[in-house]
Amino acid sequence: MLGDMIRNARVKKGVSLRTFAGQLDITPSYQSDIENDRRIPAEDVLRRTAALLALDVDDLLDRAGRLGDQTERYLRDQPTAYRLFRRISQRNLNEDELQELLRRIEQDQQGGE
Repeated sequence: MLGDMIRNARVKKGVSLRTFAGQLDITPSYQSDIENDRRIPAEDVLRRTAALLALDVDDLLDRAGRLGDQTERYLRDQPTAYRLFRRISQRNLNEDELQELLRRIEQDQQGGE
């Protein structure tokens, strides 16, 4: 879960909850809620958390169920993308199939750069 991942990374770095919350400019109670999966942090908090704990921001966004501001803007501008998500859901792609689809997209993206 998201909270466990963040807590484990924070503890591994030897940073107290209170100190870490201060580094994120949030309250310790908010950080505690995040680590106990009672609250889903905002995207900017996830990005700062990833940077401070050397975690993959995409992994944190995924675990939090956040699309990210850029993706949300893209979805508004490209409604067909919603259809793609619906088709993936309707086909009930499993994790391996999703990973393969993602790998192919990222491979195509690297080839076009």
